[in-house]
Amino acid sequence: MGKIIAIANQKGGVGKTTTAFNLGTSLAQEGKHVLLVDADPQANATSGLGVDPATCEVSIYDCLVDGYPSADACTATCVEGLEIIPSRIDLVGAEVELMNRPDRDRVLSRVLAPVKDKYDYILIDCSPSLGVITVNALTASDSVVIPVQAEYFALEGISQLLNTIRIIKSRLKPTLEIEGFLLTMYDARLRLANQIYEELKGHFGDMVFKTVIPRNIKLSESPSHGLPVMLYDPDSRGSIAYIQLARELIQRHRKRQPRAATPS
Repeated sequence: MGKIIAIANQKGGVGKTTTAFNLGTSLAQEGKHVLLVDADPQANATSGLGVDPATCEVSIYDCLVDGYPSADACTATCVEGLEIIPSRIDLVGAEVELMNRPDRDRVLSRVLAPVKDKYDYILIDCSPSLGVITVNALTASDSVVIPVQAEYFALEGISQLLNTIRIIKSRLKPTLEIEGFLLTMYDARLRLANQIYEELKGHFGDMVFKTVIPRNIKLSESPSHGLPVMLYDPDSRGSIAYIQLARELIQRHRKRQPRAATPS
């Protein structure tokens, strides 16, 4: 059964979408079968994988609002082993259209249920808000990756997100876990960046990924070419970091898997 991971932080500009499609690519390159769900109306994860939102006949909006089958919405990308359920700007309207539904918080869970066993990982790129769609994403997920930028006010807003996760755990998804905090836009030359990493470690301990994502121009350039950084510049620091992150994530999950009983 696939593991569903939301990538969420209501603070914008923290590298959330960059993490979504580059981590998805790295997991695919590690031999995993991956689906990325673009749950952000900006559709940057969609275009970052070479899929044009303007020409998508079916998007996550159609699945959420009209009940379109998720299996038929999965679209091939420029990365072998990585598919996407794309997004379009009309996803903005889904917030309003789902609001009055009694099951509004569990719609995405039902959308993904038929395809969960087809993939090793399903990553959900959340929008920079804590609205209905993000609550759906968290409710559908097994765990959450929280990107945190290595800048002043880095922890700003995290308490609000953690409170939302606590509410979802208590009311909607008791098994929801925090997969980890990921430090992004890290510059080891800056004292502030190192202080923020130590502050994160002090607050959250082993929940902080050992891998940090550096501030890297190739990470910024690659989406404009419709490519993840591993295809745009595989030798860049950004590419190497996301491959390390994928391996760290896989290793964490291996350690958590129960060992088979030894015959007596």
